[in-house]
Amino acid sequence: MTRLATDDVKSISAELADYDSELTVKTGCSLRGVACLAAAVQEEEIKDSLKNARIGVIPITGGEGAIAGFCDAVAGIVSHMGCKSFITQATDVAGLSEAFEKKAHIIMLADDQQFMALHTASRRMVENAVATGKGFVAGLGLMAEDLKNKNVLVIGCGPVGRSATAELVAMSARVSVYDINSTRSLDLAQATRKSSNVTIQIIKDLDQALKSHEFIIDASPAIDIIQARHITAETYISAPGVPVGLDKEALLKIGNRLLHDPLQIGVATMVISAFKFHIQDTGNT
Repeated sequence: MTRLATDDVKSISAELADYDSELTVKTGCSLRGVACLAAAVQEEEIKDSLKNARIGVIPITGGEGAIAGFCDAVAGIVSHMGCKSFITQATDVAGLSEAFEKKAHIIMLADDQQFMALHTASRRMVENAVATGKGFVAGLGLMAEDLKNKNVLVIGCGPVGRSATAELVAMSARVSVYDINSTRSLDLAQATRKSSNVTIQIIKDLDQALKSHEFIIDASPAIDIIQARHITAETYISAPGVPVGLDKEALLKIGNRLLHDPLQIGVATMVISAFKFHIQDTGNT
């Protein structure tokens, strides 16, 4: 996963209400609504039972160390979903032990390479990259009203881009992919053909593709690759990539037709996806 900085996450919890209001204006759904759509769960059927889910967030100090504010942001998003959240006092393995002792239904933890939610009873997990791809595609679909048979450009063929591509293919969108490493684009196209029997287009000229696509998933960490000249009144961009790939003029021009955040949609989709395992395991909603 892209390593976030403290400045990326420090104000997330305090600003969730405002974020939710802005997201509703853009998509017609709250953060929980977007996450439920991405996880294929009916929000009305689970919203009351979410309050019974206990989710433990474990600080991990390995690698480059814990990001200040990260666990607070994750726990804040979990609580915003309607669940009970706690951050373990202990870190690393001791934190994992503490989470089990406190009977967490779901455990969330991240190191430099991976961020996951573990459903303890079923021993199944949700990866942040997969959840983020699904969540941002769901958001783009809401902004576009429907992505079926629409041309969608995916920039970046890493884990998030691959997840987004799979989700778009499942929606019957016409998908084109671009990666600065052309081998990754080819690998994704071949994998999609094998798994779904669907052919996706490999883009070689990003500048031209940006001009010709109204719907874009920016899953790349590259900066300033989307400029004002690429934006029309019909352009919609869903951007899980950190930092956002639009330059300052493009950001001004696109306005509310941009969906971007460093953590919220991915974490919310992780929570609801893991809670879906909990429903399946207990047989209750």
